[in-house]
Amino acid sequence: MPIEKCVGQIVEIIYQDSKGNITKRQISVHKVRDGKVRGFDTVKQAFRSFEVGRILAAQPVSRKQA
Repeated sequence: MPIEKCVGQIVEIIYQDSKGNITKRQISVHKVRDGKVRGFDTVKQAFRSFEVGRILAAQPVSRKQA
């Protein structure tokens, strides 16, 4: 699912950072603009920015998993 369609949802993403590290994150997507996603990381309890091109996979999280 394109991340642009996930604004307002909680999404699990697989993300590769600039050093090549791959992590799984659960974020509440607030906005997507200029190739960046701004979201609230539900585990770290903090806002984070992610480059769209580094998101390897994205899947909405059901309310039971959130």
